[in-house]
Amino acid sequence: MVKYPEHGEALSDFTCTRTTFLGKTRAVYRMGAGPAVIVMAEVPGITPKVADFARKVAGLGCTAVMPHLFGRPGEPPSKEAIAKTMGPVCISREFTVLATRRTSPVIAWLRELARQEHGRCGGPGVGAVGMCLTGGFALAMMVDDAVVAPVLSQPSLPFPVSRRHRADLGISDSDLTRVKERVADGTCVLGLRFSHDPFCFAERFDRLRAELGDGFVAVEIDSSPGNPFGHPRQAHSVLTEHLDDRPGTPTRAALDTVLDFFTDRLVGGGDGTDRLPMHD
Repeated sequence: MVKYPEHGEALSDFTCTRTTFLGKTRAVYRMGAGPAVIVMAEVPGITPKVADFARKVAGLGCTAVMPHLFGRPGEPPSKEAIAKTMGPVCISREFTVLATRRTSPVIAWLRELARQEHGRCGGPGVGAVGMCLTGGFALAMMVDDAVVAPVLSQPSLPFPVSRRHRADLGISDSDLTRVKERVADGTCVLGLRFSHDPFCFAERFDRLRAELGDGFVAVEIDSSPGNPFGHPRQAHSVLTEHLDDRPGTPTRAALDTVLDFFTDRLVGGGDGTDRLPMHD
């Protein structure tokens, strides 16, 4: 059991074990029973609201699996926490933050985790949801057949320092070819973003539409100035920090779409598309 006493209360209802693949050991937090969903946290790490999202996943009849990739598990987000996390991430060889047409090396570890959890938890496959820095990881993970329900929430790598970077998907050409084969065989990819997100630009979703066609379903939430629901223009975290959980709000609808997707693909045995919003 791995403990982080400073922030233990936020994760006290999760079990935590050390898991080793490819020579790298990480803490992995788990909750629930049933088919697995790999929940990959945004910067600065597994915050209380990321943990709350994982609890919702477990409530579906799934096993929520949160690998500790960076930051301090359970620590609330703050400017200080973000700064402390971003420095090591940017220099780490595991995360490809600027290069285009490259898959981050950490994906190999996450694919091993997905295969292990599929074997442990059973079901038709594994779900995967990435957020912000990890947002595109679910796309790269679906190279492995075990991942059948990938969700990309505000995918932000590579960092959008140029127009070319804004449209890049953060995976290699060979991985993209395999992703397109999976989509052609019926795997659906779900993506979420706010319309004025400063880190996940429209060009990235346009590229996903161009590459995956109807296999990519986009949920884009209006965050323009004066939008009807008061989302801040800089809104970024659809499922966590900028989630307005009140019934009838666009972010609550986005959350429900993700949970329905996991239910249909993993628990209900459907194709995961019957309750997804249509896109142009």
